[in-house]
Amino acid sequence: MSAVDQGAPGAERTLGQLVASATAEMSALVHDEIALAKVEIKQDVKRAGIGSGAAIVAGVLLLFSLPVLSFAAAYGIHNLGLGLAWSFLIVGVAFWLLAAVIGLIAMAKFKKIKPPVKTIASVKETAALVGTVKPHARSVSDNAVGVARSSS
Repeated sequence: MSAVDQGAPGAERTLGQLVASATAEMSALVHDEIALAKVEIKQDVKRAGIGSGAAIVAGVLLLFSLPVLSFAAAYGIHNLGLGLAWSFLIVGVAFWLLAAVIGLIAMAKFKKIKPPVKTIASVKETAALVGTVKPHARSVSDNAVGVARSSS
């Protein structure tokens, strides 16, 4: 058996084998790129979920503080003394402070969200590599050129 028949390294492969190999390698590359993107995006989705949850809690606390602060303002105007109204006011301000702290936590989580940097770099590298590939020059006989011209 010759080296071509055994599929030895360095042996010439058919066009079909080359296309099949290139297709398999491209498919594997795309699959790996998608897997990398999934991992990166999954991390960012988790961060966004935590940040969104914190923002919702901060919004709810602000919403709950409005009636309390309204009651505090009404009782404060009515009493003008340190009594029940000041208690409502202290509770309302405590809600605001708690909402501010949770809102800052939410902002910190949102700032950590980044695009899938590794995937983008990998895709750019692949595109650059594919862009440098040049087709092999083919020798065309004069007969084939004449046939092609006469058939058109």
